[in-house]
Amino acid sequence: MSLSDLFWLFFIFTALQPLIRQRLLEQLRARKLAQIERRRGSRVIALVHRQETMRLLGFPLMRYIDIHDSEEILRAIHLTADDMPLDIILHTPGGLVLAAVQIARAIRERAGRVSVFVPHYAMSGGTLIALAADEIVMCRHSVLGPVDPQLDKFPAASLLHVIEQKPIAEIDDETLILADVGRKAIAQVKHTAEELLSHRLPQAEAKRIAETLATGTWTHDYPISAAEAKSLGLPISTDMPEEVLQFMQLFPQPMRSASGNVEYLPVPRQKP
Repeated sequence: MSLSDLFWLFFIFTALQPLIRQRLLEQLRARKLAQIERRRGSRVIALVHRQETMRLLGFPLMRYIDIHDSEEILRAIHLTADDMPLDIILHTPGGLVLAAVQIARAIRERAGRVSVFVPHYAMSGGTLIALAADEIVMCRHSVLGPVDPQLDKFPAASLLHVIEQKPIAEIDDETLILADVGRKAIAQVKHTAEELLSHRLPQAEAKRIAETLATGTWTHDYPISAAEAKSLGLPISTDMPEEVLQFMQLFPQPMRSASGNVEYLPVPRQKP
């Protein structure tokens, strides 16, 4: 075998290695989902957005909630009996409001119990989905986030503050247009959040929580802990199944350096 042949074999193996590794991970994830379903007697759907490596080229790719996600989740829900419990594992920075609302409304309309598991974080549109559940299961250090709309990199609530504080003659047309769209966006998201919450909470309670989450009370990336979410009135539990955390371990992040940035021995530790 020539040196050229060895080079091409090495090149092909290197190119296919990420694909083979991805296939093995997908099989392990399917087995873990089946294990959780058997233990809980439910349909389990995972919506996990992590920075993953593209299959052949090997560079990182960030993902968000999009129409493809909503189509897949709606399909899974339609394949599930309406009275069967539904468990959703949610790990996402957010994404399209349209897709998140479609998923949330499909969850809200189910007769069976719906539990959303947030092992690490579910921000923005992820929080909107969680609002539709009967129970939101978080770890003590998991976080949700506000659902206030963002327009062209600006918070809609902040645009409204600008036009309230400056004479209209000093505000350019683009800002006025964005503020008008922002006012509508806040009203729409607030109404949606209230609609999702009122399915399981008293109307006044649903309205108060929706107002807090949708109108710019915090910055958009503010981390709402399990304790704070519970104090708001959300149906929070911190009884996170170990299998869900094990499932999340099957979504490894791409290394940014040869050795990584965090190192530890991956075994449980207890004080002697």
